[in-house]
Amino acid sequence: MRNISLIFKQFSRSVLLVAGLGLYTLNANAQTDAAKGEAIFKAKCTACHKIDQRVIGPALGPQLTSETDDAYLTKWIQNNQALIAAKNPKALKIYNEYNQAGMTVFAELSDADVGNILTYIRGEWKTMQEAPKGGGGTSTAAPQETGPSNLVIWGLIGVIVIAFIVILVLNKVIATLERLLLRNKGLLVEEEETEATKEPVDKFATVKRLAKNKKLVFFIVLCGTIAMGSWSWTTIWNTNVHSGYQPVQPIKYSHELHAGAMKIDCQYCHSGAYKSKNASIPSLNVCMNCHKVVKTESPEIHKIYDALGYDPKTAKYDSTKAHPIQWVRIHNLPDFAYFNHSQHVKVAGLKCQQCHGPVQTMKEVYQYSPLTMKWCIQCHKRTEVNYKGSGYYDNMIEVHDRIKRGEKVTEAALGGIECGKCHY
Repeated sequence: MRNISLIFKQFSRSVLLVAGLGLYTLNANAQTDAAKGEAIFKAKCTACHKIDQRVIGPALGPQLTSETDDAYLTKWIQNNQALIAAKNPKALKIYNEYNQAGMTVFAELSDADVGNILTYIRGEWKTMQEAPKGGGGTSTAAPQETGPSNLVIWGLIGVIVIAFIVILVLNKVIATLERLLLRNKGLLVEEEETEATKEPVDKFATVKRLAKNKKLVFFIVLCGTIAMGSWSWTTIWNTNVHSGYQPVQPIKYSHELHAGAMKIDCQYCHSGAYKSKNASIPSLNVCMNCHKVVKTESPEIHKIYDALGYDPKTAKYDSTKAHPIQWVRIHNLPDFAYFNHSQHVKVAGLKCQQCHGPVQTMKEVYQYSPLTMKWCIQCHKRTEVNYKGSGYYDNMIEVHDRIKRGEKVTEAALGGIECGKCHY
């Protein structure tokens, strides 16, 4: 009897190990997302790179096929200048091969972002290689499927279901063998029931019997605890994280058209980004710089005319008919979080896309980044401070030199009288 229990325990552990490995495989496959990688690649890489041919930089498909050290590739993409300065042999080889033309530093990309880009490039290159040639070399293969395949998911579910069934069957076999052993030893006395003494059939007898099975109950409780714990953790972790939030705006303004196709600089409309805490919503008069004569027949442009009280026929404004456009805010930070656009745009020289994502590809803007404290801290840990030629840091160096010399330094010299220090 003891041997049967030991065999059952070993089998149960094996089944749980297989299920665990299946979950790990599913998680590993889900760690990279080719769709996200495609969006980042098109936003940041296409100016210098193509997958199948050399432009300013090398063709990335063959390059990433021969180079499989993803840790090195991540460091190269995030800060190739640091690798070159450290005399890394691989970095120096490609640096010299391309006439010492420096590649743009993408310190804002996380390890996950780089992984997504590599997954997308390798998948696209594989698709190009497998596609039949013809029609000018255009690939006719179906787009690569992203994320874990359905076969993996259903296979994992199948393993769990089979494990559950096997455990039930083994429990039934063990119970039967136990009864046989007890009966052979004369320890089990079965009473014959007559029609008069026979109890009515209990519809829930099977359920009650299963409820008495401690191993089965433990298995169900364990699975339920893991499932509820995972759901609770994910829910709590994503509380007030609004990545992908895309409200409907009163006017269908396309950033894809204006910032993408028309190449209008972000700060032409959001003029406060380089000099203020807020990037500012552009006034409708900025829109009218173009739309007095451009697309005047569009219903969306007429919403601007109505808000300004503007009559396109007479080209006159009626202030009594004017009313504000009720734009819906997309990016919201907690009240206790202070963020200054000018510090990041003017002092640090960051591009809008580093926080707001590839807005030039968005027909309707949505929140691209999570804007969590962890996300901000990771960016601050990766981003190098370019203090050369900056008036702010020149002042800091001068103040520190005065402190070293023992001279008197007031709070004003350290920016203590700037409005933003107190008035958020």
